[in-house]
Amino acid sequence: MSEDRGWPREEHKWGFLLTAGKGYGIDDPEGGLVSACVVTEYGPQEPALAAVGMVLVAGRHARQGVGRRLMRHVVSAMGTTPLTLHATPNGRPLYEELGFKVTGRAEMVCGRFTPGGPEPEVTTRAATAEDLTAILSLDEQVFGSDRTHIVTRLPAFADQLRVAEDGGRIIGYAAAWPNMDTHVVGPLIARDTSVAKALIASLAAHTDRPLRTDIDVRHEDLLAWVKERGLQSVAFNAVMTYGIAELPGDWSRRFAPVTVAAG
Repeated sequence: MSEDRGWPREEHKWGFLLTAGKGYGIDDPEGGLVSACVVTEYGPQEPALAAVGMVLVAGRHARQGVGRRLMRHVVSAMGTTPLTLHATPNGRPLYEELGFKVTGRAEMVCGRFTPGGPEPEVTTRAATAEDLTAILSLDEQVFGSDRTHIVTRLPAFADQLRVAEDGGRIIGYAAAWPNMDTHVVGPLIARDTSVAKALIASLAAHTDRPLRTDIDVRHEDLLAWVKERGLQSVAFNAVMTYGIAELPGDWSRRFAPVTVAAG
């Protein structure tokens, strides 16, 4: 269905999302699916937040209200759980019709990272199993909800998982995972912009692939910096929420999601 709509297959990402989250779909009587999406829930018990992503409708069923029907089912199934999603300009009107509100924007950037100029003096290194507890604690502070089921899957999902340190304390972490011919940087959690820059530079130094990431547009300094180093703007997506006025956590330390499909 992804190929049918001109999307890449992204099997690695679909596998991750369907393992960490829950797939919803509408069966096609003639075989296969009419529509599908993935919902990723966050929280230790009752979900405190759920992210909706990878909403797809088969081409032969486009513009027949199928996507609306699927999304209405998801909203109903999630009950009182607040929802979030990243919407393309094409998808935004449907989500607004369903009651989602725009609460932010993310800019997708992609390109070959070229080191240059003074780099931040921040210590970075590959993460180890001993770092997991500290990473989980930092992530919950910044994201505003428990993402254990996501973070603990990153070592197997990502080609790189790196941390930034200050005096032996972890002050940021980031992953780079393979998607088609790029490495996607995400999640990117950092104490400040200089730490975020150091993590991106360290990930770039260990790959030959172009980098791609989706950065919260409020992080203007980081966006300007990555563009100076070769990444180019590809698209803007609206960050939307349902049932809450804004996302929980600390946006100032949350620079990029794992993937726009999961937050």
